[in-house]
Amino acid sequence: MRYRLIPAVVVIAFTASSSPPANAQWAVYDGANHVQNVLIAARTLQQIDNQITSLANQAQMLVNQGRNLASLPLSTLSTLQSTISQTTALLAQAQNIAYSVQSVEQQYQQAYTSVSSGMSDNALFSQAQTRWQNSVGGFEDALKLQARVVGNIPSDSSAMAQLVSSSQTSTGALQAAQAGNQLMALQSRQLSDIQAELAANGRATALQQARDAATEAESEAQYQHFSQHDAYVPGTVSMFGGNGN
Repeated sequence: MRYRLIPAVVVIAFTASSSPPANAQWAVYDGANHVQNVLIAARTLQQIDNQITSLANQAQMLVNQGRNLASLPLSTLSTLQSTISQTTALLAQAQNIAYSVQSVEQQYQQAYTSVSSGMSDNALFSQAQTRWQNSVGGFEDALKLQARVVGNIPSDSSAMAQLVSSSQTSTGALQAAQAGNQLMALQSRQLSDIQAELAANGRATALQQARDAATEAESEAQYQHFSQHDAYVPGTVSMFGGNGN
């Protein structure tokens, strides 16, 4: 409905009687005030609409924050810790010469560097036996650890696939970060396996090399021991009762 805006519109109200009323009634309509009221109402509606939009944006922001703060439902930490514990247990079961500086110094001194020409044959044989056992045990330990590392490959592959899938389908930043952290933890554990395997292989090789060096020293000692005896002197041997027959 359109209104023609004028300073004032005079509306004359007549009574239902056909005769003119004694007193006429006048109603005044203020168009400018009406327009002002309409503008105020429009501005109020606009403010309400803006508030609704702002609340909707804040609600969406809270939803997004909830997604970003959602924790990753997958955790491989316990599996990684169990695998590391198994590898550590194998290293602790090292035969004869353990992975200990004090143990290496003591046993190496006794079995590899104390060979001398003054030792008896039994002492030389005992040390040689000890060195042989050390070398065999070292290679056995290395083989066990290699078997453990190879046995970890299927579980590592499965864990890696799950973590990559969780990272790609993560709903928020926290889940993606946690998946990435677990992948890094898996790689760290694999590096620990490689380090342990290299240590076991190096230990076995070092024991064999030390045994070879000690064998050379033992051979020299045995030669020196043999050369200290008097030369062979032939003599008469009597047999069968000493009758010369």
